[in-house]
Amino acid sequence: MLTNIAKKIFGSRNDRLLKQYRKSVARINALEEQMQALSDADLQAKTAEFKQRLADGQTLDGILPEAFAVCREASRRVLGMRHFDVQLIGGMVLHDGKIAEMRTGEGKTLVATLAVYLNALAGKGVHVVTVNDYLASRDAGIMEPLYNFLGLTVGVIISDMQPFDRQNAYAADITYGTNNEFGFDYLRDNMVTDQYDKVQRELNFAVVDEVDSILIDEARTPLIISGQADDNIQLYQIMNTVPPTSSVKRQKKAKATIGSTKRHIRSS
Repeated sequence: MLTNIAKKIFGSRNDRLLKQYRKSVARINALEEQMQALSDADLQAKTAEFKQRLADGQTLDGILPEAFAVCREASRRVLGMRHFDVQLIGGMVLHDGKIAEMRTGEGKTLVATLAVYLNALAGKGVHVVTVNDYLASRDAGIMEPLYNFLGLTVGVIISDMQPFDRQNAYAADITYGTNNEFGFDYLRDNMVTDQYDKVQRELNFAVVDEVDSILIDEARTPLIISGQADDNIQLYQIMNTVPPTSSVKRQKKAKATIGSTKRHIRSS
């Protein structure tokens, strides 16, 4: 009963979060006219400005309103799509590491650009995780013009890529790929003996599409990778030339030990 009364007075946790997000939306909207007045060159220069401010000690949360406003205006110019207020909230939810539930057609791919752009400014790489190679290539192709306009590079990981190409894709500011490809590359990186053979950078931030499918349904299927077989048969050939050293007495003793062990197991 007390819990219900508290919810009516203060609202639920989601209500409080939404209230905070709406305040940020108001700050972003207040910057819209200012961003629209910028030339393409001045708008593009904002990315370098944000990176410098981060290097000077500002936080991602501190530059979020401006970064979201820049991303929205760039999207309007490059893609012809402007983020709605609810999509701005979705971008903030993703940035905070939470799950945003959206129906088909509500612009999930566009929402992701906000959190992806903001976190890519740190220069540590961002992964966009999809369920198959087709979606990874499609989404990267759609959004690459926007990111390139903002001075960011885009890479795509698909199943038949060679290690060198994977390294280049992971070196990009934003990397699209499937959960399986990211997972297996992580496992392979932990098996290499030379650091230069690794393909991934240090993990930083990821946006996961179809999170229920990837983290619940597919989580029941483990990612298993085996080590490379040792093809050096020379050792076996050398061992085959070594004469047997076991005497008949030793062989009898070994048989007696095995027989004793069997009786012990049977009696147990």
